Amino acid sequence: MFLTCEGTFGIVPATMDYSGEARPGDFHAGYQEIEGINLGYLQINGTQMFALAQVLSDLFKDIPRTTISKKMETLKIKSRRCDLKELRTLKAINSVPTRAVKCSLISKADLEALCTSCKSLSPRR
Repeated sequence: MFLTCEGTFGIVPATMDYSGEARPGDFHAGYQEIEGINLGYLQINGTQMFALAQVLSDLFKDIPRTTISKKMETLKIKSRRCDLKELRTLKAINSVPTRAVKCSLISKADLEALCTSCKSLSPRR
């Protein structure tokens, strides 16, 4: 139902220290098809994070944003602001517009909960 295919975009240039260890904050980007829509994601500390802007514009385009915000509040879904490096990567994989100056991310688990909660609100594709 939810997970149909996955592709990896690539590894963001690593921030290495002299011991050869990757520093915290390293991530990679990829694409995942969710509900028939190809969404870009960042894998950060083992968690897939999706750009909320792309989720709203592509996945929930037929549902008012206020309704989605209320669902997120009810489900206690928190988003987190991405940093500049993450924002640039999301722009590179076309998950957010190139003119964007900020972006929020939600985890895959939260996205799954939101999709389940919003199923009855969206007309079937």
